[in-house]
Amino acid sequence: MSHPLYVAFIWHQHQPLYKARDTSNSTSQQYRLPWVRLHGTKDYLDLVLLLERYPKLHQTVNLVPSLILQIEDYIAGTAFDPYLTLSLTPDEQLTQEQQQFIIEHFFDANHHTLIDPHPRYAELYGQRQDKGRAWCLDNWQQQDYSDLLAWHNLAWIDPLFWDDPEIAGWLKQGKNFTLSDRQRIYSKQRQILSRIIPQHKKMQQAGQLEVTTTPYTHPILPLLADTNSGQVAVPNMALPKHRFQWAEDIPRHLQKAWDLYIDRFGQQPRGLWPSEQSVSPAILPDVAKQGFKWLCSDEAVLGWTLQHFFNRDGAGNVLQPELLYQPYRLQTPEGDLAIVFRDHRLSDLIGFSYSSMPPKRAAADLVGHLEAIAHTLKHRQTSGSTSLDRPYLVTIALDGENCWEFYPEDGKPFLENLYQSLSDNEQLKLVTVSEYLDSFPVTSTLPSDRLHSGSWVDGSFTTWIGDPAKNRAWDLLTEARTVLASHPEATEENNPAAWEALYAAEGSDWFWWFGEGHSSNQDAMFDQLFREHLYGIYQALNEPVPPSIRQPVEVHEAKLDSRPEGFIHPMINGLGDEQDWDRAGRLDVGGARGTMHRSSAIQRLWYGVDHSNFYLRLDFQAGIKPGRDCPPQLNLLWFYPEKTMHNSPAPLDGLPDEAPLNYLFHHQLEINLLTQTVHFQEAGDNYQWHPRFSRALVGLDKCLEVAVPWADLQMPPDYPLRMTLVLADDGRFKGYLPENVLIPIDVP
Repeated sequence: MSHPLYVAFIWHQHQPLYKARDTSNSTSQQYRLPWVRLHGTKDYLDLVLLLERYPKLHQTVNLVPSLILQIEDYIAGTAFDPYLTLSLTPDEQLTQEQQQFIIEHFFDANHHTLIDPHPRYAELYGQRQDKGRAWCLDNWQQQDYSDLLAWHNLAWIDPLFWDDPEIAGWLKQGKNFTLSDRQRIYSKQRQILSRIIPQHKKMQQAGQLEVTTTPYTHPILPLLADTNSGQVAVPNMALPKHRFQWAEDIPRHLQKAWDLYIDRFGQQPRGLWPSEQSVSPAILPDVAKQGFKWLCSDEAVLGWTLQHFFNRDGAGNVLQPELLYQPYRLQTPEGDLAIVFRDHRLSDLIGFSYSSMPPKRAAADLVGHLEAIAHTLKHRQTSGSTSLDRPYLVTIALDGENCWEFYPEDGKPFLENLYQSLSDNEQLKLVTVSEYLDSFPVTSTLPSDRLHSGSWVDGSFTTWIGDPAKNRAWDLLTEARTVLASHPEATEENNPAAWEALYAAEGSDWFWWFGEGHSSNQDAMFDQLFREHLYGIYQALNEPVPPSIRQPVEVHEAKLDSRPEGFIHPMINGLGDEQDWDRAGRLDVGGARGTMHRSSAIQRLWYGVDHSNFYLRLDFQAGIKPGRDCPPQLNLLWFYPEKTMHNSPAPLDGLPDEAPLNYLFHHQLEINLLTQTVHFQEAGDNYQWHPRFSRALVGLDKCLEVAVPWADLQMPPDYPLRMTLVLADDGRFKGYLPENVLIPIDVP
């Protein structure tokens, strides 16, 4: 029997629990941040409405229970966040403090896709960026604030709804919005939110969609079972002072998710998206006992389990695809589970890279990867058949909301091109995970006790534990959980407030933002929310609140040096757009290190990657002009550790004989800062350098921005490389940065 290549898309819809602990008898719910409401009008409904237009395509959507509950609060009109409260405040009643907040926070959106397309919103954003926040506070009139309040809400309404007469009218109006307009925009938001769950239920009943769930408040289940599981992937991990071992909370989270799902969708869930795709042997019996039939994780977890590294070819395709592209059976004392493992790279291409490509080309690239997978699988068959003789399954699983903010028109052109191509392709068939499993029983088994304990992030739990701040948070949680256990009379039936506060504090999101690894301008708010939930436990038990709960878990201040926090896609125009580089790595240079840097013309260095390019940005000291105050040539020199190849000394005169300048390098890109031209070379035999063609882009205006395609460097995926920057004049060394170290880069 011949088969198409089966493909399972799983979209994960989740936001942290922004609801503050209720300390009053008010019927309204105070939310600290607006993202459930705004993503609700931009990302949840349109994704499935767009899919509905392509009935041949079946997909899976995961809705986290705590997200559903927050959406329902907004639908009921009982949820109010600071942004919404200000949006509904009469212009003349805004205090100066509120005006400052509006100026600071009502541009919290990707300006390329959500602000720039709307002239009035872009005008106000331009004034803040060019003239400054103080100028806005001194010069803006009531109408400016009213328009900004309106546009912050309008811009987050998905383009799929722009043909709605009211929405179309507001977009055409553009400015001179009134309080009445803003009130009606809020009503429209609630209308859109009210359609989310019914639409998912309808499409699931029709068979085009499978809706799955997640443990109640998105906790990392393996860490609830035992925080020591962090050392499975990282044996030398520093653990919290107190070991958290409350495996009994796992069935509680699963049962609450199960019950909520049945109530909202009228049937039992089959699939479980374990929070952050985190799995371990300890959680499997509870998952099976609850009644779930399958769960999903990441290829890194499968690789660790099989002790097999998934190597990829130069195009990024897996070399041994038959290992990854199939479900596996996990046997537990409570019954069997199926588990699918996502293709990490294909998922990341959608999540982080395709937004920077033309939609048609991006869609064609993804379909091309799927066709290449099918081709490789056919080629590796022993039967010699020209069609697939086994039902392979490619799983693409990712965040279903945050990536679209970086796509033109919220990803609509990309998804339309992708869905049309997939509908027309008879060799590719999109399925829900459950319908695949119903048709093709699992044939391969993984020993459950050998399942790796890890997540989608590097196959480890380092994103949520091991950092000093993360560990402090775990110790606070352990202390509060122990206090709750000392009150056996406090059951979920007679003291639900204590248990709901516990479940909220056990959520993964707080640990994600603590310490190193991730940061945002809301770190302090996430810290506060975590401690509010802990506070709620003590309050509900009438226990004294420890002083440690009243103090922030960590000091929240801007870090001078940091590693990249995610993929970036900057426009190479020399303007150094703050949003383009906000997830880039950063090194402060001027006045920071060594004699060269104390007098350096370069103040700061930024670097980052996506699947297409390596990116570099240099910020110059004020008033600096290359060629006059700074050497006119910048040389990028790449060093490849542990790789056998031709290497040569840097082709510059006067280099000091010190590391890393005396290393041997394989690639060199010389940038003329006066002409913005590039000269690319590759090392060859006998320490020679040979010119090569380069598609590198250079932009120099307020800063220097550079994009170097990975195709120039021809390095395989998942490969580490290092780089140093050397300033020169007419080929003679004048200085380098960063001093005494190499910039660490990993090819995606």
